[in-house]
Amino acid sequence: MDFDELRKANEQRHTEWANGESLPLSFRGVELAGEVGEACNEIKKLARKDLGLRGGKDDLSGLCEELADVLICVDLIAMDLGIDLGEIVRAKFNATSEKYGLETRL
Repeated sequence: MDFDELRKANEQRHTEWANGESLPLSFRGVELAGEVGEACNEIKKLARKDLGLRGGKDDLSGLCEELADVLICVDLIAMDLGIDLGEIVRAKFNATSEKYGLETRL
């Protein structure tokens, strides 16, 4: 799967889910914050396990689901604003490598 495939699926599902109506950027931002919070909560539970505290877990499935939700939400924001995620991720990755004198580029 690549960013283009995700975008096409997000566009199609958005048409089904919201009848193609635009959603405000504020909604998308709160949606993203909620998913990031859920991912952080999963990380906290994994840390509890590592620290020997009650309520910990070592199953990564919940974190995997939340990270997927975060990526989907990021693409929805980019979709609404006409941003090409592949292009901006490549540019930012390469700029950071250049800034720190690293050879790895996308």
